[in-house]
Amino acid sequence: MIVVAENEFTLEGDDFKMGEVEYEMVELLRRLNINRPVALTLACLSKGEEISSQCIEMVSGLRQPEVSIAMRYLRENDWVYIREEKKNQGKGRPVKLYKLTVRMETIIDSIEENVMAESRTVLQNIERLKSLS
Repeated sequence: MIVVAENEFTLEGDDFKMGEVEYEMVELLRRLNINRPVALTLACLSKGEEISSQCIEMVSGLRQPEVSIAMRYLRENDWVYIREEKKNQGKGRPVKLYKLTVRMETIIDSIEENVMAESRTVLQNIERLKSLS
């Protein structure tokens, strides 16, 4: 059973839980135009633990295709390492395990750079409009 912890993301056995800090992180990332699946996935990975796709789904409430889309974005930015592990029993696809390859501070710095660049472009457009009027 997945339960939200009071103040922090916790790992107990194989159970991951998101707390207030992670939910605030998601909200702030969303305000910076990071899409919901990426924001939730980053919050799940933010403590640096290796976790499975299924665990991300259960903790975040995302569906499998949404986790895959988020992982594609994280891979394109070289922010996540993916490891496949064969199942101990039964048939089927290997379990994918994910872990951030960089610290959250590095990811935040990258997001900040993108936001600043977008803001400069908007300001340049406003200045150009002023000069045209």
